[in-house]
Amino acid sequence: MSWSKLKQQLESFLCPALYGRVEYRASSYRYLPDKSGSCYISVDKKNVLNMNDRTSSIKWYQTEQEIKNDSDLQIPINHEEIEAVRKDSNGIIPEDRLIVIARSRKISEVAKELLSAQTSLSKSNFIVIATKYLSISIEESLESDDILLNILALVDRRVGKKRMLNMTEKMKLKHPIVQYFYELRRST
Repeated sequence: MSWSKLKQQLESFLCPALYGRVEYRASSYRYLPDKSGSCYISVDKKNVLNMNDRTSSIKWYQTEQEIKNDSDLQIPINHEEIEAVRKDSNGIIPEDRLIVIARSRKISEVAKELLSAQTSLSKSNFIVIATKYLSISIEESLESDDILLNILALVDRRVGKKRMLNMTEKMKLKHPIVQYFYELRRST
């Protein structure tokens, strides 16, 4: 789906009080295919959530290196993870290397989870999640652990005042940017 079509569909679901205040913006480089773009959610012409393809892979690598170099951080590895590495390598890797490889894989997963939790999303992630949002129910979006799905659901016109008031306790456990959009919606 093209960006303009996706943006049009997302804006059609905006709460009437937020229409014109909340905007979805994207930039890309038409003649430079190796350059990636940026995507923003802005409120009152200020970028609140920035999703940038250019820096997300660098941040992920930096986060992974910080986890690897932190001697205080212990990441447990279970037997199933070691067996998965053994299966992938067809059993030709020595046992001590299997543990190192399994630990490295686990560190990469933890780094990706941390980065996602820090809302360091990319434009491509936004497009994938926004397309998913358009195809699932509003309840699934609200109950999801995904930050972007929560934000899109909170500014949706299908979420009424009563449901917003009933979500107060749940929102205390969510990411600060989700709480920001919750307060924005409640203030309208």
